[in-house]
Amino acid sequence: MSSSREWPTTEAEIQVLQAVQATVGSRPGAIAAARGLSHFGEHALGWAVIGGVGALVDRPRRRRRRWAGVAVGAVGAHAASIVVKRVVRRPRPVDPTIRVNVSTPSRLSFPSSHATSTTAAAVLLGRLTGLPLPAVLVPPMLLSRLVLGVHYPTDVLAGAALGAASAAAVVRAEKKFGER
Repeated sequence: MSSSREWPTTEAEIQVLQAVQATVGSRPGAIAAARGLSHFGEHALGWAVIGGVGALVDRPRRRRRRWAGVAVGAVGAHAASIVVKRVVRRPRPVDPTIRVNVSTPSRLSFPSSHATSTTAAAVLLGRLTGLPLPAVLVPPMLLSRLVLGVHYPTDVLAGAALGAASAAAVVRAEKKFGER
């Protein structure tokens, strides 16, 4: 498939990126924090580690599968986002007014893999712990991708939607196959 496909970038998306970088992105420590989130979420590795460690150390044996589900869900969501990226082939933001503040493994933007895996992990962790983790974990990751200038707003929103769908698939599989 050709990578020369033209994607319309709306002026509104560029304006949102400019506004985020001029406000949140200009705060002391914002870029460093966004880079930290970027490194944690790269290839869903941070979420996979959390799920794996939880599966190893959680005492109620019946919860270990759910911890493993966090890891599988995050990695599976990441894989799904990569497939979509390769089909859609939307390039990352290229605008002289947008600062790119981190390196990326590819030039493809839609959807945000960080948003996808973080949403899946947050939904599954929230279900496991009973805490409102999606509300706490997802917005900072989505915002960080804009602060870093590597995604358009629609990239992170689509990634969050794909992550939620991925988490729902893990929950369905857990219910179907049950605790054994």
